[in-house]
Amino acid sequence: MRVAVIGANGQLGEDTAAAFAAAGHNVSRLTHEQIEISSLDSVKQCLAGIQPELVVNTAAYNHVENCETETDKAFTTNAIGPRNLAQATDALGAALLHVSTDYVFDGAKRTPYVEEDAPMPLSVYGNSKLAGEYLVRSRNPRHFIVRVSGIYGSHPCRTKGGLNFVEMMLKLAKERDELRVVDDEFVTPTPTIQIAQQLVRLSETSHYGIYHATAEGSCTWYEFTKAIFEISGIGIRLERARPGEFAAKVPRPKYSVLENAALKRLGINVFTDWKEGLENYLAHRGQASTVSR
Repeated sequence: MRVAVIGANGQLGEDTAAAFAAAGHNVSRLTHEQIEISSLDSVKQCLAGIQPELVVNTAAYNHVENCETETDKAFTTNAIGPRNLAQATDALGAALLHVSTDYVFDGAKRTPYVEEDAPMPLSVYGNSKLAGEYLVRSRNPRHFIVRVSGIYGSHPCRTKGGLNFVEMMLKLAKERDELRVVDDEFVTPTPTIQIAQQLVRLSETSHYGIYHATAEGSCTWYEFTKAIFEISGIGIRLERARPGEFAAKVPRPKYSVLENAALKRLGINVFTDWKEGLENYLAHRGQASTVSR
């Protein structure tokens, strides 16, 4: 299958392109230099030359704080861009796999969100991503909308300065004697390599629609950090942050846990428990460090 991966130099895009290539697909890796998704003309011209059967959109403006002040950029990238892709892929008879986010929910449910739950974004970022979902659904019936949560991977996240949460905690552990981390926000940390594998598996079906795609289980950011240090053998003093100690500049869902209900109904859920994913990530990270030396 001819597959075009947009955002192929990003944290998720790199692993996604590699996963599709490993599965035997003909992959075109597209970055901002090859395609400007906010421009319908650019999208049409680029895709016309490739004639893809599937387009995977991992590109997004996901700096939550900056989205609040750069609203035009947020909606242009996260809503208009996906609309352009949906329109162009529909004209080509191709499918569109669009990556969305857990931030379309407000976190008030306190039990894992399933695909049928009503979205209620708290931020400009969440609203722009939800708008992108609606526009994709309205422009191309051959769509997969995949919501992810708490992602981290071996490739840098360009929007967020290059360091994922795991790498940031490991960096801070070298610089400080003590760390304080919030313990009242629940997430499901999910490695990008597993998401990429799931995208390939889902694309092999024609069951279009909305999907949640995260690791199994959940934890707080404090519990995640504790696991990072325990698995890595780091003895830093770790404390729970006091309520309100790290006041967020932008409202974020306190409970951001998704249930992969639709994937499980199809019997194609590939995800393991979040802690197993972390163990694999840290083991691979250690092997990569050894090789680089």
